Amino acid sequence: MTEDMVNFRFEKKPGSIIKVIGVGGGGGNAVNHMYHLGIRDVDFIICNTDSQALSNSPIPVKVHLGSSLTEGRGAGNKPEIGRQAATENIDDVTKVLQQNTKMVFITAGMGGGTGTGGAPVIASVCRDLGYLTVGIVTIPFRNEGKRRIKQAIDGIQEMEQYVDSLLVINNERIREMFGDFPISEAFARADDVLATAAKGIAEIITVPGYVNVDFADVETVM
Repeated sequence: MTEDMVNFRFEKKPGSIIKVIGVGGGGGNAVNHMYHLGIRDVDFIICNTDSQALSNSPIPVKVHLGSSLTEGRGAGNKPEIGRQAATENIDDVTKVLQQNTKMVFITAGMGGGTGTGGAPVIASVCRDLGYLTVGIVTIPFRNEGKRRIKQAIDGIQEMEQYVDSLLVINNERIREMFGDFPISEAFARADDVLATAAKGIAEIITVPGYVNVDFADVETVM
């Protein structure tokens, strides 16, 4: 499996100028959802410490973070482990980004380990490479506990240092809007909001419309 993840199997044609990267469990779930929605003319990438989550994802381009550090078992809700894991494999992340890229969306569920610690590391690389970088992240539901919420806030504060724009989705606010529902549906709704946000911004560029908007226009606004 590790060999499959290292051999990214890119097609020879140039990649899309827009990359959507899901980091960690929450980010990965959101990107899986976007992939099924069929966002036009973007390339999807999933980065995780959890080897099982990577195997179960339909995303063709996968980067296993911290394979030596965590041995495929995840970051254990520890952002520092997520940060170290992303740093361990940052060259692999850089490799998949250097395919005609101009704009990167980084999605993550803040509060856990891999997304909270790893997403800012990846955002930092995108900034250094000169890409327009948009973060789309979630804050945990209140019932996930104070520790996860604090970790999420810390991760968001670090993330905003490296991105051009940061969209923060408060999961608890989604619950207030739609009422009480089972936890599985709650996470599904959060994924849907996150995916819709990324799809909306990306397709301003990739889908012809009544108003001609190109990458330079979006770059100016961001």
